[in-house]
Amino acid sequence: MAECVFETRPGGGQSVNVSPQLRTAGAYVLISAAWIWFSGQLLGDLVHDPQRIVLYQIFKAWLFVLGTGALLYWMIGRTVRRLADANRRLLESHEQALRVLVQAMDVRHKETSDHSERVVRMAAGLAQLAGLEGDALRDIKFGALLHDIGKLALPDAILIKPGKLDDAETQVMRTHPRIGHDMLQRVEFLRGASVVPYSHHERWDGSGYPQGLKGDAIPLAARIFSVVDVWDALSFPRVYKPAWPEAEVLHYLRDAAGSQLDPALVQLFLDHYPALKALALNPTN
Repeated sequence: MAECVFETRPGGGQSVNVSPQLRTAGAYVLISAAWIWFSGQLLGDLVHDPQRIVLYQIFKAWLFVLGTGALLYWMIGRTVRRLADANRRLLESHEQALRVLVQAMDVRHKETSDHSERVVRMAAGLAQLAGLEGDALRDIKFGALLHDIGKLALPDAILIKPGKLDDAETQVMRTHPRIGHDMLQRVEFLRGASVVPYSHHERWDGSGYPQGLKGDAIPLAARIFSVVDVWDALSFPRVYKPAWPEAEVLHYLRDAAGSQLDPALVQLFLDHYPALKALALNPTN
């Protein structure tokens, strides 16, 4: 429904904000009315033969259809572009807010500096190599950024415990994928991204959690992120372990291919490892 919104100016006057559809319809009506009036007057002044005026009226009608069609195409396109730009800015503001939240999570979980941004950049790079683009690429970026969002519901005694978790603590820890999935399902633009926090602890051989998915049944976005997550977890210190030497990390990835990780994605990762590593470690690349 078209709307006019009146806003009070600082000086006391009012300004009118007209909805895009009302502006488009109003401009169309005004231009069409002007064309009909002036073209009709001109035709009446120049043509007096009744037979010829019929032909000119038909010609004028076709000009009107073509002209107003082009006008509508331009006006609607301009409105769509404005709406798309507004949607892009809104999405960027949402992303900035989420990044602040995740940075706070990293501090709480005692993660290394730039952990979340690092895995987002590397996951996006590997996803592009795997052929993802558009909404699928956006979903993996948000999914990577929020992969551990479910840990917000877990106690610090488990999250930052310096030693090995016992069986009861492990069971609590393993609830965070489902919690994260449920959180993101409540936000419309994050629903597609929810497969990453939900499934990045699944294993290629079916021994993972929380669903025990196997092989290609694991969503591609989650399989991509799992490779990156393993690399990052081993390459940087955590509260429960020091960083591994790079050669050992790469050796682990090769051994995990076909059991824990998708073998094709591991190979793709290793084939492009220098570029992916540079992407992860250098934000300007």
